[in-house]
Amino acid sequence: MTTPSIQRPTTTAFFVQSALSFGLSLVALMIGITRLPVGPWERGFLALGSVFVVSSAFTLAKCVRDRQEVAEVTNRVDKARIDKILIEQDVFRPGKV
Repeated sequence: MTTPSIQRPTTTAFFVQSALSFGLSLVALMIGITRLPVGPWERGFLALGSVFVVSSAFTLAKCVRDRQEVAEVTNRVDKARIDKILIEQDVFRPGKV
């Protein structure tokens, strides 16, 4: 008994929209940092802070995805174990009273 693979609800349009919005927001942030009326030290601090925020967001997204995948695999294994137990305990099998 094979179970079908879980289909992710992510479409190409959603992926393109996400990529474009990320790129646009990053460009807008960089333009905002360069046009601020502050010195180079402040600009550098803001730029490094934005790099740290972006890399942290990617890391968090990866951790959430990995945790969901582990939960899916665990659920599949548990379902397979329950199915095996139910098949072994078939109450309608002849001679089982």
